[in-house]
Amino acid sequence: MSWFFLSLICVCGWGLADLFYKKGTDEEDSYSHLKIAVWVGIVMGVCAIGLLIASMSETSFTFASLIDGAVKYAPVSLCYIISMVIGYAGLRYLELSIVSPVQNASGALSMICMIIFFTLRGKFGGLVDEFSLIEFIGTVLIVIGMIVLGFVEQHLSHSEMPDADKKYKYGALALLFPILYCVFDTIGTAADGIVLDEETGLGFGEIDVIILYGLTFFIAGIVAYIYMWIRTKKAYNPFAKSERPKMCAACAEEFGQVFYVYAMAAKPVIAAPMVASYCIVSVILSHIFLKEKLTEGQYISIIFVIIGIFLLGIADGLGA
Repeated sequence: MSWFFLSLICVCGWGLADLFYKKGTDEEDSYSHLKIAVWVGIVMGVCAIGLLIASMSETSFTFASLIDGAVKYAPVSLCYIISMVIGYAGLRYLELSIVSPVQNASGALSMICMIIFFTLRGKFGGLVDEFSLIEFIGTVLIVIGMIVLGFVEQHLSHSEMPDADKKYKYGALALLFPILYCVFDTIGTAADGIVLDEETGLGFGEIDVIILYGLTFFIAGIVAYIYMWIRTKKAYNPFAKSERPKMCAACAEEFGQVFYVYAMAAKPVIAAPMVASYCIVSVILSHIFLKEKLTEGQYISIIFVIIGIFLLGIADGLGA
């Protein structure tokens, strides 16, 4: 399967995950973001352990290599985990249609970081050869669409949110959540593109990255669970009926994660901004299911991104 369809599937999976993240967020529960982290840790941990057991049959597998890989990949995993938990917390104070576009400017920023890194490593010529004119135009449209959408949402957060609404009581301060998410996710995404690169990477395959990230998030979920237990003096029950949206969000997150890893391994520089465009799916789903209103600026941004994705699809078809 081509990088384009891998990215497209990831976009749909993560856009759906965003919807369930918002539905599973309790604005009155100060531990809501940690409860989501617990569920993501459960799902990713189960998948990682299953893949790990399957990998044990390979002759090249050793626990020493697993530990060595975990140590090397830990900084990347931690950047992702920190960004995601910050993102979950931000959903308590901002609408999904505001949080998602602002934080997913990381796709464009990580692309820039990877271009700089690969250029410094003398691979600039190779990068240029990878981009056709159609791919370049499509990527530019996606980046412009996400940036414009982020600015539109930032303006809305200042001008249209009622001061009396408790959900928005932190005002501009609440925008720190998606901004910090963007910073950490940019580092993680750029690092993933570098790690998965065959020439400059750490020698990790796609399955290795899925396992290592899943195990790290599983540990983070356990830490979050224990922390809540100590603080509240009560054990959190993730399997309660009210927690089902969190479970659905975690499953959609892991589904998208698998396709993301393979897309980044195939074509990291161009896949990063396209994958980050899942914020468009989040905005559309929030309008349909959460009844969040869209402005003219949002519609224009959505059209830009959709045209960009369409052009990338054409380029991928021509390349095949």
